[in-house]
Amino acid sequence: MKIFLAEHRGFCYGVKRAVEMAISSLDVNCPVHTLGPIIHNPQMISHLEELGISTVDKLEEITAGKVIIRSHGVGPDIYDQAEIKQLQVVDATCPHVKKAQQAAHDLLLAGYKVVIVGEPHHPEVQSILAWTNQAASVVETPTEAETLPYYSRLGVVAQTTFAVDRFQAIVTILQTKCQELKIERTICTATDLRQQAAINLAKKVDIMIVVGGKHSANTARLASVCQDICTAAYHIESANELQPEWFTGVQTAGITAGASTPDWVIKEVYEKMFGMMRYLLTLAIRPKVLYPYQN
Repeated sequence: MKIFLAEHRGFCYGVKRAVEMAISSLDVNCPVHTLGPIIHNPQMISHLEELGISTVDKLEEITAGKVIIRSHGVGPDIYDQAEIKQLQVVDATCPHVKKAQQAAHDLLLAGYKVVIVGEPHHPEVQSILAWTNQAASVVETPTEAETLPYYSRLGVVAQTTFAVDRFQAIVTILQTKCQELKIERTICTATDLRQQAAINLAKKVDIMIVVGGKHSANTARLASVCQDICTAAYHIESANELQPEWFTGVQTAGITAGASTPDWVIKEVYEKMFGMMRYLLTLAIRPKVLYPYQN
């Protein structure tokens, strides 16, 4: 019985950068807050709170100190409000999200009707929308794309964690909705690599464990693509959710994790799976080599 780790898993560059910036911003003489959860991972949010970094939902809740802009980004009005309140801004917006925000803004100024391909209520999409002064249309499905009216010029950006195949399906429809279509490819390559690695692993194992926050969009998509291939695929936030019966009769298991999942959480899941599977092997009296966790 073996446990395999997906080649691409866990923290992406933008998330790692945001967490490091948050921790570096700690100051005993100055309160530090994040505007919204800095990433979609409850364990990491709890860890930051233990360090002294609190999470607020609105800028009005901060009277002084530092405000950390989370990896999903915010609209231009938040920067203006922070300046008025004389808050020190630590901008941890993912560089790929910044690129999408700027692309949407530039398309609007160039006279394009802007279409944001993504989840309408996702904070990243909301931040991109704000950079178009709420003038863009948000499209999540091909069906929604079909309902758009005809425009002379369409400019398209995407949520950085949006599935590539779904994006392409929507673009195919948008091509019929305008005379000129300009596409800014803002999907992060790390997202595609993580999804492809999960797909490749799911094809080879009996069970897939997808680790990440239940409110994490990219983790939910990882779980979805794994479930399309492997009937036994489970999305969990922590090792405590693992169930021994999932591994009965299992010879090979795979683990992947969303872009906002810390490595220590992945390691906890691996070690608990290791123990469960070793125990089941002992009962079956079929000893095999189990491989130790490697970063």
